[in-house]
Amino acid sequence: MSDEAEEEEDGVLSQVDTRRPRGRRLAELRASLTNLPNLLTMARVAVIPGILVMMDNYSPVRSYIACLLYIAAAVTDFFDGYLARSRQQVSLLGKFLDPLADKLLVTAVLVYATALDRCPAWLVVALLSRELAIQGLRAIASSEGLIISASDQGKQKTALQMVGTLFLLIHFRYPILLTNITLDYHVVGLWTLYLALVMSVISALGYMRGFVKAVYAQRA
Repeated sequence: MSDEAEEEEDGVLSQVDTRRPRGRRLAELRASLTNLPNLLTMARVAVIPGILVMMDNYSPVRSYIACLLYIAAAVTDFFDGYLARSRQQVSLLGKFLDPLADKLLVTAVLVYATALDRCPAWLVVALLSRELAIQGLRAIASSEGLIISASDQGKQKTALQMVGTLFLLIHFRYPILLTNITLDYHVVGLWTLYLALVMSVISALGYMRGFVKAVYAQRA
């Protein structure tokens, strides 16, 4: 996950300086929309329909293309953060778009995988409910002047979720290179997502416990 996404995960909020002239703010917004890091982020969103169109339970070729598109989108997640830092183009718009693009990518694929019976609906609901709950908790914490830092469990959950989603996209069985063993990517993807759910619950409980302690400490 790029630094911009990490800043969002850490609850770091920025404010637009309304004291600047309106023309200057518009010029900065146009510059943000057209800089390379943000164009890569928007490209990650634009590729989502292509991934969904290529998902097919009966075509290994289409599923393979969907997998390649997903990997390409994941690669842009690394490069947009790297370019933003190296080119000093970190922007408020980028801090908003980058985590949004990540969540849209994973959410869209998981929901569509449910429609194709690749993933149980309850699992997707549980994963998405956790995301909504933590986002709400971050909003409350922000209103209290608190910052909820991303935990190791939360980062592990994100990594497992991305890998599990990738395996679900591959879907079919393929022999492992230079062996006679066949790997069922669909099954591996599901079990990876189950593990991601466990880490989701653990990290969510950690966030809630830390939030309660911080509130009591602040008001003591």
